[in-house]
Amino acid sequence: MIRLTPAQLRSFMAELVRTEVPPAARFEVLRVLRNALNRAVREELLTRNGAELVDMPKVTKREAKPWNAREAITFLRSARAHRLYAACVLVLVLGLRRSEVLGLRWQDIDFYQRQFTPLKQVQRVKGVGLVLKDLKTESSHAVLPLPEFCARALEERRELQDLERKIVGDGWRQEAGQDLIFSSDRGGMIDPVGFSRSFGALVRRAGVRRITVRLARHTCGPLLAFLRVHPKVAQAILRHSQISMTMDVYTHVVGDGEREAVTMLAELLEDPLIG
Repeated sequence: MIRLTPAQLRSFMAELVRTEVPPAARFEVLRVLRNALNRAVREELLTRNGAELVDMPKVTKREAKPWNAREAITFLRSARAHRLYAACVLVLVLGLRRSEVLGLRWQDIDFYQRQFTPLKQVQRVKGVGLVLKDLKTESSHAVLPLPEFCARALEERRELQDLERKIVGDGWRQEAGQDLIFSSDRGGMIDPVGFSRSFGALVRRAGVRRITVRLARHTCGPLLAFLRVHPKVAQAILRHSQISMTMDVYTHVVGDGEREAVTMLAELLEDPLIG
């Protein structure tokens, strides 16, 4: 019968501390040990799991932060020539989720009224592949303002898509009723995971602090706070269910209206002196 005492394991963990192994790595070592020894107990190689009596190392979780205004602008300028630039704009400026962005259709956009209504999302379903599904909640169907900055990015995207369609010709894939804004270079749906990879590559090329798409959409909050837009207005733009969620990223209270807020944000991003 194998003998492995808690004292031996504590001594081993102390040696890791002396050799300056980071807390996160020590935590993972003990976690793996616990799992392995549990298996040994089930196999009757051990009578008990001594690792369960050893305290797990304390790991301070570092909270990732969204970009500030200058980081966001630096990224957008670097991504300016990419075919998915407009998608990045909508993520950063209006805080849209990647599935919402990829599910946007041209009929969802009202360029005349400068507004849009997200209705669909792209998701990967096991055994089926990519599908275009309805958004789950009614709040997701709210009419959102479309600032001039975003509108121009979308108009450029439409021109590029028309060019891609002409190049591909009969090989262009587009199912009836989709008419997706952000299609692949051959007309099909874009995998959300693939979009995240493209976003990550653009982040590396821009030389800014690395964050995920999921975190990037929360840059919208700091940008609005940076412009001192009223929290209630930002709550509508960010679609927070509670004002307390908005106040987590807010320190100032000013502003007149939702449309004015996104217009100010568009002017900020277009200012060549910022960033």
